[in-house]
Amino acid sequence: MSGLRLGVDLDGVVADFNAGWITRYNRDFGADLHPSMVTTWNSPTVLTHFEDMDSFWAWARQGSSSVFRDLPVYPDAVDTLRTLAATHRVVVVSSKHEWAISDTLAWLGEQRVPTSEVHFVWDKPSVACDVYLEDAPHNLQALASRRAESVVCRMVQPWNAPVGGVRDVASWQEFATLVEALARQTGTPARQGQAAQPAGPGPADAPVPER
Repeated sequence: MSGLRLGVDLDGVVADFNAGWITRYNRDFGADLHPSMVTTWNSPTVLTHFEDMDSFWAWARQGSSSVFRDLPVYPDAVDTLRTLAATHRVVVVSSKHEWAISDTLAWLGEQRVPTSEVHFVWDKPSVACDVYLEDAPHNLQALASRRAESVVCRMVQPWNAPVGGVRDVASWQEFATLVEALARQTGTPARQGQAAQPAGPGPADAPVPER
């Protein structure tokens, strides 16, 4: 094997989903929400007039493109992935509604996220990786339980909490440092002759009804 397989989530890790939907919500409804108000998973049911996530998603897909088409990027996320992609394989592992897949693929290409392998799955442990970077509480639990042979990392966010057996990283630089340390410990050879590539369509499994 050349390089480590890095299973990277998108929303809440690479893409700032909360900043994206809040900007759109404030525009549509004249609200004054801020991303710092998000402290729980499925926060729209707490912060907005939507009574459930189904209602929120119905709104989020309206218009010429869904909320997933124009999400901002977290600082250092893409640059760090490009650096890591020179010696490791970046594997996008994201949960998406079917209606959000085309917008997400377009977003990946526009942001030039360096991956040629994209999985849209509900069951994230079904995608084998050496290292995972995730923010969703339920996915962290599942990965820790079913991928004990891998290193699972929690991107520390206000809406998640420490999980046993999961390593916490508070920044992209921390993640990059951890990956390189793991590569040295395992003696994993670097990928040879691989340049970072912009994203393109990849294998897609059944989309999931939550990010």
